[in-house]
This record gives sequence, C-alpha cells and structure tokens, in this order.
Amino acid sequence: MTTDCAPVPLDGTDPGPAGPNVLRTAAGRGISTRGARVWSSVWPKLLAIGSFLAFWQVVVWAEWRPDYILPGPGPVLRQLGHDLTTWELWWAIGTTMRRGLVGFALAAAIGLVVGLAVARNRVLRSAIGSMITGLQTMPSIAWFPLAILLFQITESAILFVIVLGAAPSIANGVIAGVDHVPPLLLRAGRNLGARGIALYRHVIWPAALPWIAAGLKQGWAFAWRSLMAGELLVIIADRPSIGVRLQLSRELVQATNMIATLIVILMIGVLVDVGFTAIDRRLRARRGVLDQTTR
Repeated sequence: MTTDCAPVPLDGTDPGPAGPNVLRTAAGRGISTRGARVWSSVWPKLLAIGSFLAFWQVVVWAEWRPDYILPGPGPVLRQLGHDLTTWELWWAIGTTMRRGLVGFALAAAIGLVVGLAVARNRVLRSAIGSMITGLQTMPSIAWFPLAILLFQITESAILFVIVLGAAPSIANGVIAGVDHVPPLLLRAGRNLGARGIALYRHVIWPAALPWIAAGLKQGWAFAWRSLMAGELLVIIADRPSIGVRLQLSRELVQATNMIATLIVILMIGVLVDVGFTAIDRRLRARRGVLDQTTR
C-alpha cells in the first residue's frame, strides 16, 4: 500500500516539506472538485439563457413586431441595468416583497393548522377535504371582485387573495405528508408512549416534513401569482410596486421598461426557488435519501 507521505529516514532527519505539499495537493483537489461541481450546475443554466437570448434576437430580426413593441435583448438589458441603479425599482421591489411575505406567512399559518386538523380527523376530511382541493383550483384573479367589494382598493384586498390562493396548496401538502407517514412509525411512537401533541411533534411532523416543504414551495408559487395579479388590479396611490410599474409601462407603451420589469419578476422567482431547493436538499440529505453523486 502506498501513501502520500514521505518515509522517515533512519537517521531521524527531517523528511522535508512533503507534508505541506500533500496538504496543498489535497486542498487543490478539493477546490478543483468544488469548482467542477459548481460549473456542472451552472453551465446548463448559462446555455439555456444564451439560447433564449439568441431566439429572442432572431425574432426581433425577423421583424415580427415593431421594435417599439418588441425590443431586442440589448435595449432591454441596458434598461434593466439602469433600473437596478435607481431607488424607485428597489422601493417597488420592497413593497411587493413585503406584501408577498406577509400574505405567505398568513397563508402558511392557516394552511398548516387546517392541514394538520383535516389530515388526522375523518369528519373534517369528509366535510372539507374536497373543498380544499376545489379552492386550490380556483383562479386567483376570480377572487378579486369579491376582495375589492369587501376591502375596497386596499392592501387587505391583495392579502385576502394571496391567502386564498396559497393556503389550500399548503394545506394539501400537509395532508399528503401526514398520509404518507409509514404506519410502522406511528405504531412505534405509540408504543414508546407518544400521544396527542407529542405524537405530532416527535413522529408525524418530522416524517411529513419533506412533503410539507414541497407544499410550502407550491404555496409560495400560488402566493406570488396572486400577488402579481393583485398589483395589476389594485393600484394604491403612493405605494409603488412591481405590478404598478408593469401596468404603467403598458399604458405608456414603454415595452423596454415592461420587459425589464418582467425579467425582475422572473429573477425574484428564481432566487426564491433556489432557496426552497436548498432547504429540500438539506432535508433529503438528513434523511439519507439524497444521491451523493448529484450533490
């Protein structure tokens, strides 16, 4: 068997800098491995972005629409770069994200409580189980006439629709997670004395957590879509938001600004998805169900 360490001379002299060299070599290999892993995950995204930009430019060159309606990627990206240096865009992003996070937090609280109650109670499941799925399939924009009638043109109307759009999805995620808890775990928990809240805390909740995380991720998608629809319909004075910028760009026929704002919306969605994906990978790694070759 060979090793990377130099043999020790019989006369007891120092073997020289072999040890530090080995450490540097190992560190270099680790950096190289991490770099290869990062590159393997980045290059498909770069290829997809490049392909989309190329297709976009070809459509513009084909003059399918005038350039004041469909500008090319160059003007749009320059406009986006300029917008990112202005406080107006960041103020709009802050307003939109605050609404989204507040609405999502309310939806998560309601969805988790309702999902847990329905999952473990046969009467509740029989009564409102199908209704939760029905609410999930309702288009968010269909709720806005009622929301405006109840809350007028206020942020409460937007939050109302966000909660109705996201809570059913989160509740269904909780129900699916509880339904997929192995019965063997439940019997083991009961044999160890877990009952009621203790059974939920130590057995059901940890086992259902990956499904619950998936439900939260889907709930955020519904909340984000509801929020964008709400900001296009419910425009509040002195409350600039991403939706308001999008609507004003359409009314003023500023296609460059409008597409740049759409890219901002897409970027926020991608960043949130990266966060949820990292949480999902950590949960699967802790449970030993993550393929180490794909990490």
